[in-house]
Amino acid sequence: MNFLLYRLIHTAFDIIQFLIIIRVILSWVPHDPYSQWVRLLNDATEPVLKPVRQVVPITSMGVDFSPIAAFILLGFLKKVLLAVI
Repeated sequence: MNFLLYRLIHTAFDIIQFLIIIRVILSWVPHDPYSQWVRLLNDATEPVLKPVRQVVPITSMGVDFSPIAAFILLGFLKKVLLAVI
């Protein structure tokens, strides 16, 4: 049971981190913001990025560091949760 929970937590955090990476890369290339896939990606990552964005504001030059902070926080939280199991 513990192994299953360990794998579930590990995989869920990896998927969220992967989706954040895709969202960052997608922000560098032209895309249709109304695409079903882009909206799904935004809906999946926004609950993680929004609270981080409130703490780490966008810089005056328009650079958003919230994906980097969220990625680091997710990695830390994953290690803590997996250490508890």
